[in-house]
Amino acid sequence: MYATLTDVATRLGRTPEPVEAAQIEAWIGDVSGLIAERIPNLAELATDPAYAQKLTSIICAVVIRKVDNPTGKLQERIDDYSYGLSAEVVRSSDLTLTDAEWARLLPTAAGAWSI
Repeated sequence: MYATLTDVATRLGRTPEPVEAAQIEAWIGDVSGLIAERIPNLAELATDPAYAQKLTSIICAVVIRKVDNPTGKLQERIDDYSYGLSAEVVRSSDLTLTDAEWARLLPTAAGAWSI
């Protein structure tokens, strides 16, 4: 795996309880697997420290979105208090990468017009 429970906990700013920690570790594995399916040479790319850091950051971001909204709620009401999330935010609570995150991870082909 390219990110750890400690990486996620540090970014969350708290230590997860044991049940949540197990979920987070499973989600890290799920996200890592999704990325590896799309980028076959991921292990090779991750040997570059800068790429490895970027990969860790993105995996953590995806997992934290899931931690923040694990059931994908669009709206919640408690007594006289309610809040809502946009459909885009709810979709992002799935274990999926955004287009911007994929763009950061996918290697670009160097060609005649690259700088």
